Amino acid sequence: MPVFTDNMDSHAIGGSNYGFSAKRIDDLGATEYTLVGIACDGSSSVTYFRDEMEKCVKEIVKACRHSPRSDNLLMRMTLFNSRLAETHGFRPLSECDVDKYTGSVHTGGSTALYDAAVNMMDSVSQYGADLVKNDFDVNGIVFVITDGDDNASAMTPGEVRKSLERAVQSESLESIVTILVGVNVQDPGLSQRLNDFSQSAGFTQYVELGNADASTLAKLADFVSRSISAQSQALGTGGPSQSLSF
Repeated sequence: MPVFTDNMDSHAIGGSNYGFSAKRIDDLGATEYTLVGIACDGSSSVTYFRDEMEKCVKEIVKACRHSPRSDNLLMRMTLFNSRLAETHGFRPLSECDVDKYTGSVHTGGSTALYDAAVNMMDSVSQYGADLVKNDFDVNGIVFVITDGDDNASAMTPGEVRKSLERAVQSESLESIVTILVGVNVQDPGLSQRLNDFSQSAGFTQYVELGNADASTLAKLADFVSRSISAQSQALGTGGPSQSLSF
């Protein structure tokens, strides 16, 4: 279920049954924004570290809210298993109450990884285009966090790549950074498959965590918040931020 619903407009995505929501453009106060998309795996295998994942999300929001660029960040979060659910649409970090993320990570079902990636990338490029039409400067960064293979998507890795290419070629974003994060990846075969997916889909970077304990996920939260800050600071330079080491 959404954790925030106020002052949001609904947007359809062509060719998809699932769209996105976003802050009304007339209610935005800055002149430039970095669109932040976080798609988190909520499949059954995440259940045993669900609390740690939820804390990780909270830490990301907290860190970003204390960034000097927090007024220029609009974040959207989705949770995916067999289906996609929007936790909240694009909204200013300054309006995100960390306490409302409590209970936001629900788990169960399979893993529609490709569908979730396409939806997030399309939402960033589409909302970015709307902002550009209204004279905003915009760039984007997307994180797709998963602990396993896709086994429930209608989409393919090729369609994920096409979605990313649309975001790049639409000229609605000055630049976009896309990061695939593998969590609790202990099987070498899974590691290779996620790495292959990252490359075939055209992600900027693949980051892998060998476990999902509290300290590792805290490290992930720090990496995500630093990456968001770097991409936000790159806005206006004409290019993306440099990839950071995990």
